[in-house]
Amino acid sequence: MKKVIYILAFLGLPLSYFAQVNVEFEKKNFPDRKDQLKEAINQFKEGNAIFDEGDKRFLLAALPHYLEAQTFNPNNDLLNFRIGYCYLNSHDQGRATEYITKAYQLNPAVDKKIRFYLGNVIQLKSEWTKAITEYEAYKATVSSKDAAELKIVNRRIEECRNGIELSKTPIRVFIDNVGQDINGTFGDYSPVITADESIMMFTSRRPGGVNPALSVEDNLPHEDIWVSTKVNKKWTTARNIGLPVNLELHNSAICLSPDGNKLITYDGSKQNGDLFISELHGALWTKPETLGKAINSDGHEPSASFSYDGKVLYFVSDRKEGLGGHDIYYSVINEKGKFEKAVNIGPTLNTEYDEDGVYMMPDGKTMYFSSKGHMGIGGYDIFKTTLENGVWTKPVNVGIPINTPDDDVFYVLAANGRHAYYSSSSMKGYGGQDIFKITILGPEKQPLLNTEDQLLAMAANPISNLKTEGAIESKGPKMALLKGVITDAKTNAVLEAAIELFDNEKNILLATFKSNSSTGRYLVTLPAGRNYGIAVKKDGYLFHSENFIIDQNADYIEYNKDVALKKIEVGSVIVLRNIFFDFDKATIRPESASELDRLIKLLNENPTIKIELGSHTDSKGSDDYNMKLSDNRSRSVVDYLITKGIGADRLTAKGYGETKPIDTNDTDEGRQNNRRTEFKIMSK
Repeated sequence: MKKVIYILAFLGLPLSYFAQVNVEFEKKNFPDRKDQLKEAINQFKEGNAIFDEGDKRFLLAALPHYLEAQTFNPNNDLLNFRIGYCYLNSHDQGRATEYITKAYQLNPAVDKKIRFYLGNVIQLKSEWTKAITEYEAYKATVSSKDAAELKIVNRRIEECRNGIELSKTPIRVFIDNVGQDINGTFGDYSPVITADESIMMFTSRRPGGVNPALSVEDNLPHEDIWVSTKVNKKWTTARNIGLPVNLELHNSAICLSPDGNKLITYDGSKQNGDLFISELHGALWTKPETLGKAINSDGHEPSASFSYDGKVLYFVSDRKEGLGGHDIYYSVINEKGKFEKAVNIGPTLNTEYDEDGVYMMPDGKTMYFSSKGHMGIGGYDIFKTTLENGVWTKPVNVGIPINTPDDDVFYVLAANGRHAYYSSSSMKGYGGQDIFKITILGPEKQPLLNTEDQLLAMAANPISNLKTEGAIESKGPKMALLKGVITDAKTNAVLEAAIELFDNEKNILLATFKSNSSTGRYLVTLPAGRNYGIAVKKDGYLFHSENFIIDQNADYIEYNKDVALKKIEVGSVIVLRNIFFDFDKATIRPESASELDRLIKLLNENPTIKIELGSHTDSKGSDDYNMKLSDNRSRSVVDYLITKGIGADRLTAKGYGETKPIDTNDTDEGRQNNRRTEFKIMSK
């Protein structure tokens, strides 16, 4: 007996593995429970009828029948195995552990792959070495001729070895459940956010959707899109986005544009599922329209993300020409707003396994996506890649504890780079999948936290719901975020206006956005490394311009800029912030072209108005010198306009020197604001 115990201990298997007896659904085992036995057998058969069809999409529908039978007889090997197998093919894989383990305890030969599935459930607990032991035991039973099966088990072993390696350097994060205002007892997942983290949309299986009927696949409410907004740093109670975005069958939130005005949805009623787009007009969303044949194919398109300027769509598809499974593609949106032919993003990112959950950061060059390939640790893992000189870098696993052995998909990062959101069923939640907020901590210094156990988030026991003060958040990506409200300068009424984003150095229009007609709000993302010109335009109003030079190495910054547009009327004055001169000279620099073109267009559209071009300086230098310099600069602008066909009788040049400051001359920023060119409407 002692020898047996020693052998079992050496194998790493507890005695309880062999302490239970398999109980079949037979009369002799339940002599006084004939009716209950009959009902349990019927439930078992109902579950088997669904299970034996072999379609993994409908396995959840078998679970209620199996679980009902299991309450009557908890010690049947095949029943426990099939319950565990169903959970392994669900979004709640962790629940498979007790059933797979028990099935093996009851009968080590219950299924020829039982050691493989034992490896699965042990891997899900991040017990990497133990999982490898199970996989190796199963591998020993596989024929050397079965290359496909050997490839699968070798990949699992590789994932466990990756887990061992990544566990050595867990990343510093806080992971917090976003709370019951968003999460409920049903599954909540696939969050999408605006760049400023003010709006979140997500997909939920909770009751209260547009279709009160239950899904035939799993007897749960249909997927619907829900929305929450952040008020005083707190998420409001989520509400159903309603018609026309949510339809009768499954609908999912896939991508929200950085400014929150475009929403890509997944319509599960179409063959294999297609992508649609809806736009926010005021407070109402338009009816979703298909993204067309360039995006939607005979395959499955489950994920998409816009570039920061809305001119490229990155998406996932398992169309025939892919490299294996689901791949990442991109499509350029042409000047007519149509999608060009989709292009596979290539083998650096795409593997022979599935990719999914693509998310393009507003910095214009950083992409996050999920993959079952690369250096993964099980299921889908989240990876990061950057676009450098037109080439995507080798994807890097974002690390433990963000990544788990379970599926980690639909990871979205706020523009500040400090907060991310994703859904998970592997951490404590309110039911099914929940949405979690990740606070990414910077590497500069160790934060002073309450206990050593809270210092690092560990893979086996991720930090959840920490409220410790003093942690240092990471620096954000190299970019700026510009947002605010556009109003009428006199009435303060909110306005829907066009916001044009220019590259001043290249004199090209990068993108056009709109403020919301109901709120006047706008949001524009500015990747680092450019001299940006911003023009806010609306018919009947003078345009408003802003200039932002974002250095290539500049840290993340947010600009809050409310814009009050002035109507075209006598006395209205605007500052031309994107007219530039050579240092200490009156020579107009090439970067001024876009601003001058806007001024010319305004004058041509209003042929009767006459304007004064006035230039101003800061207080550095003598009064006489500043007056002369400002006068010469005004004349340079007038001369330029005349060469472009504007009548000289409509233009007056005026130099004001340092006599009319609009800011202090005691700071660099103030002096910069004082150095300006304005125009004033003198008559209409």
